[in-house]
Amino acid sequence: MTAVDPLVTDPAEAARRRRMRLLLGAPVAIFLALAALFLFRLNVGGDISAIPSVLVGRPAPETALPPLEGLVRDGVVVPGLTPADLRGRATLVNVFASWCGPCRIEHPLLMRLAEDPELLIVGINNKDQPENARRFLGALGNPYEAVGVDANGRASIEWGVYGVPETFVLGPDGTILHKHIGPISDAALAGPLGAAITAAKQAAARPPG
Repeated sequence: MTAVDPLVTDPAEAARRRRMRLLLGAPVAIFLALAALFLFRLNVGGDISAIPSVLVGRPAPETALPPLEGLVRDGVVVPGLTPADLRGRATLVNVFASWCGPCRIEHPLLMRLAEDPELLIVGINNKDQPENARRFLGALGNPYEAVGVDANGRASIEWGVYGVPETFVLGPDGTILHKHIGPISDAALAGPLGAAITAAKQAAARPPG
């Protein structure tokens, strides 16, 4: 039997109020469902970075982003990001921001990875202020050979980014081999992330044909 609001005598008004309660409750239900998913991943898988991405195994998005104005690396202006940058080499695409605390945690490992001549590292600067991003890289070092500015976050949505930081491993053909959610760690580099980087470098080293 359907409950009726005792203060409302008009059945149509009572039905309208029930619909409003359902509509208002929907966002809460969605939030609780997402929270339950993340808790499940933590309790069962133990690693949020293992959340799968529908983009893995597919070509990377055709991302074209303007450069971070005023950013210089080794005396050379750092270019923006183009689709051509994501092909031809083993590539790491790192989504970062100066306001992101975990980005600071992973940054020394990015600097270490940047010493590998077989690996190209490019950045997508997410919803940041240019002066803050330049200051961030000036203080911690710049591991990126190209940095694309994603001022409104649209490119990050195309990449299926959950949050910042996130890192993608691309093969030389531009296919996404692996997605890592959260800051890069030594454990990640010893696990699936590191294995994907190795596979990308091996693919890039194979002779064409």
